[in-house]
Amino acid sequence: MERQEIQRLFKQHYAKMLRVARTILYDEQESKDVVSDIFEGLLRGRTELMADTEQCYLLTSVRNQCLKRIRHQGTRLRMETASAEQASDAEHEDERMTDIAEFVVSHLTKQEQRIFRLRFSEGYSYDEIASAEGISRVAVWKHLSHTLKEIKNRFNPKGL
Repeated sequence: MERQEIQRLFKQHYAKMLRVARTILYDEQESKDVVSDIFEGLLRGRTELMADTEQCYLLTSVRNQCLKRIRHQGTRLRMETASAEQASDAEHEDERMTDIAEFVVSHLTKQEQRIFRLRFSEGYSYDEIASAEGISRVAVWKHLSHTLKEIKNRFNPKGL
């Protein structure tokens, strides 16, 4: 499309296009950006408009661009909200893990602390823990069962 033709379209339809954009977006600068983007696309593209449908094409383009921006803003807002919630959840989880670690150190025997660490921090099996501690597999189970019961009672007293 020729530059003079785009200038003519701009002069003839810009005000209507801007009005439509403002009606949809309720934002002056966003509306101007949408209309400018449409004219920029005409300038760069190979779109040929027919005289009897050019206004319809331009106004439809404005509507579509506005709706696209609204969808994009909604998506961005949902992503920001989800990201903030994940960060908050991670912080809360870190605090909870710190509280559990402090509880383990302050309320459990040294042997229970070692067994708990070997099982949940090091990932040892019951047999490996039993061998390392010189106790039976059943004793490992009893120590871990007692430890987990204490942690549950402390951090989830109602069993929720």
